[in-house]
Amino acid sequence: MPPKDLFSLHGRRALITGSSRGIGLALAKGLGEYGAEIVLNGRNPDALEQAQSLLQDAGVESSLSAFDATDQAAVISAVDTIEQTHGPIDILINNAGIQRRAPLEDFPRDDWDALMATNLNAVFFVGQAVARHMIGRRKGKIVNICSVQSELARPGIAPYTAAKGAVKNLTKGMATDWAKHGLQINGLAPGYFETEMNAALVNDAAFTEWLCKRTPAARWGKVEELIGAAVFLSSDASSFVNGHILMVDGGVTASL
Repeated sequence: MPPKDLFSLHGRRALITGSSRGIGLALAKGLGEYGAEIVLNGRNPDALEQAQSLLQDAGVESSLSAFDATDQAAVISAVDTIEQTHGPIDILINNAGIQRRAPLEDFPRDDWDALMATNLNAVFFVGQAVARHMIGRRKGKIVNICSVQSELARPGIAPYTAAKGAVKNLTKGMATDWAKHGLQINGLAPGYFETEMNAALVNDAAFTEWLCKRTPAARWGKVEELIGAAVFLSSDASSFVNGHILMVDGGVTASL
C-alpha cells in the first residue's frame, strides 16, 4: 500500500461513544476529515443533534445512535441496528466517560458505581458487542480511551484511576483474545486536556501552575492534538500494533 494511503479512513464507519462534546466530538471531526463515516453516540438526543450540526458545518457527515453505553441490552440492540441499517462498524472509539472527585475515605458508593459503569463497564459492553461483528469479518479497529490516570494517581480521584487502570488492562486482554481474529485493539491515553470535564481545573490558577511545572511540554493539551494518534490507531498505519497504550500527555508519564 502506498504511504499516502496508510492513514486514509475512506470507506470506513466509526462509532464513537460519548461524542456529543469534548474529546469524543473532536475525534469524530478528526476521523471524519480523514474520510470516515461517523456514528455519533450519547444519551441525549438533543446534544447529539447539536454535535451533528457542528460536524456538518465542518463538512463531516454523520448519523446518530442515542443509547446508554452502561446498559448492555441497549448496547447490543443499538450495535445490531447500526450494522443492519447503516453497515459494518469498522472502527470503535470507546470514549464515554465521567469524573467524580472526593477524598477516598468519603467517596460515595453511588459515585463509585457511576464511575465504574461508565468508565469501565461501558468499554466492555460496547467493545464486546462490536467485536462480535468484527470477528466474523476478520477485521476491525477498537480504540479505548485510557488516561494518564491509567498509570498515575492524584488525590481525590482514586476510583477514576482504578477504572482507567482497568481499561488499560482490559485493552490488553481484548488484544490477547481478538488479535487472532484480525482485530487491532489499542488504548489512547490523554494527559491533561482542556475539556468541559476539566473546566474547574483549567480555571484553577494554582492547579494550572502546578500542571505546567509538572508537564515537560509546560501547558494543557488541546483536544485537536489527539486526532493524529486516533487516526493512526484507526487506520492501516497501525496494522501490526495491538494491545498498545499510546500516551498523548506532553511527557507527564516520562518524567518525575
